[in-house]
Amino acid sequence: MNLKNLIFPAITGIFLLITSQPGFSQQTDPRIYEIIEDVSAERLENDIRTLANFGTRNTFSDTVSDTRGIGAARRWIKNEYDEISKECNNCLDVFYQKDFVTTEDGPRIPKDAWVVNVVAIQKGTKYPNRYIIMSGDIDSRASDTMDFETDAPGANDNASGMAGAIEAARVLSQFEFENSIVYVGLSGEEQGLFGGKGLAEYAQKNDWDIIGIFNNDMIGNIEGVDGVIDNRSFRIFSEPVPPTETENERNMRRFYGGEVDGISRQLARYVHKTTQTYMPEMNPMMIYRLDRFGRGGHHRPFNDLGFPGIRIMEAHENYNMQHQDIRTEDGIEYGDVIEGVNFDYAAKLTAVNAINMASLAWAPPAPENVEIGGIVAPSAKLRWEKVDGDIAGYKIYWRDTTASQWQHSRFVGDVNEFELEGIVIDNFYFGVATVGKDGHESPVVFPGGTYR
Repeated sequence: MNLKNLIFPAITGIFLLITSQPGFSQQTDPRIYEIIEDVSAERLENDIRTLANFGTRNTFSDTVSDTRGIGAARRWIKNEYDEISKECNNCLDVFYQKDFVTTEDGPRIPKDAWVVNVVAIQKGTKYPNRYIIMSGDIDSRASDTMDFETDAPGANDNASGMAGAIEAARVLSQFEFENSIVYVGLSGEEQGLFGGKGLAEYAQKNDWDIIGIFNNDMIGNIEGVDGVIDNRSFRIFSEPVPPTETENERNMRRFYGGEVDGISRQLARYVHKTTQTYMPEMNPMMIYRLDRFGRGGHHRPFNDLGFPGIRIMEAHENYNMQHQDIRTEDGIEYGDVIEGVNFDYAAKLTAVNAINMASLAWAPPAPENVEIGGIVAPSAKLRWEKVDGDIAGYKIYWRDTTASQWQHSRFVGDVNEFELEGIVIDNFYFGVATVGKDGHESPVVFPGGTYR
C-alpha cells in the first residue's frame, strides 16, 4: 500500500478540524508541499532526452518507425501514461484523440495526415465531469515548418512541457481528487494549433465542464537571448475577457468595469496566488496578453470556445534555440538541443502546474450568477447561487481598480449574500470564490449582473 494512503488521511483530518471552524483563516495544505517535493528533475531529464532522441517529432514525420518520428513519440507517451496508471490501480483513462487534416486546412500542412493527441484522465471522485487540464506539445519543427525529415529534437520546445505533463501525472496520480485532471500531449501545434482545436472541440462535444487549461510550452530554458539568466521567474499569459462574450456583456463592461477580469485572467491570478503561497522563491509574472506578441499557443483554441486557459512558460527565451535547424553560423550555435534545457528549472515549473491543478481539483465549484449591488450607497453588496455539497463557505475579494491582484478578502461563511459595510462600490472591483472544508478555493468569479 502507498504510504501516502496511510499518512495523509491523518494529516488531512487535523487540517480539516482547523479549517472547518467558523470564520477560519485559510491554512496551507501539507499535501501541497509533498507534491512539490515529489517532482523529480531526474525523471524530467530522462523523459526530455527520450523525446529529443526521436530525431524529429514533426506532426508529418514518420509514424511507422519505433525509434524516429511523431508516431514513435506518441506511442512512447501513451506507454508512459499506461505505466503510471498501473501504479495507481488503473486510475488513468488513457487514449488517443485524433482528427484528420488536409492540405486545404492551412498553409503549413505539407500533406494529409492524422493529428493525434495522447490523453490521460484521472477521474474525480465527486465532480467527474469537471476538468482541469495540463498540456504539453508532442510535435517539434526545424527552420522550415514544412520540413518533416530534418532533425528537430525540440528539447525545450516542447519536450520540456510534454515531460512536465507526464511527471505531473506520476506525482498527482498518488492522490484522489474531487474534480478530474487531464494530462495531455497535443500535436499539430507548429502547423496551426490543430491538436488543441481538436481536443477543445472534443471537450465541447462531450459537455466537459472545464475549470481551465494550463498550456505548458517551453518550461526549461533559463538563459535568454537577451543575456539574462533567471531560474526563478516564469510567465503566465492570459487574455482579459473571453472572445465569446456577448454584446450585452461588452456593454456592461463599459459601465461596470471588468476589462481585465475574464475567466482566463482569474485563472492566471489563481496560479499567481497559489505559487506565491507555496513556492515563495518563485517569481510568477502576470502577462496581460493572450500569448507572446502576435503569437499563439495551444490554450487559444480552448479560449476560442469560451473555456478558461492560460500559458505557463519560461521568462527569458533563446530564439537561437527555437524553430532552428541544428547548425553553427558566425560562431553562433543554433538548434533546440538538450544542452539548452535546465532540468531543475523544468521541475520547478512542473511543480507550479501540479500544485495548482491539485488545489483546483480539491476545490469545490465556483459560485454561479454572482451579482453586485450598492449603487449610490455607502456599502457594496454581493449575492450568488450557492453550490451543492458540503463546503466551508464563500470568500469575497476586492481590489483597487488599478491593482493587478486581489488585495483584500473576507470569508463570509456559508451564505448566499453579504454586505461589505463602508466599502463603496465605485472605488473597487469585487469577486466571490467558494471555499472548501480543506481550505482550497475555486477561482474568483467576477459579478456578471447588478441588483438594487
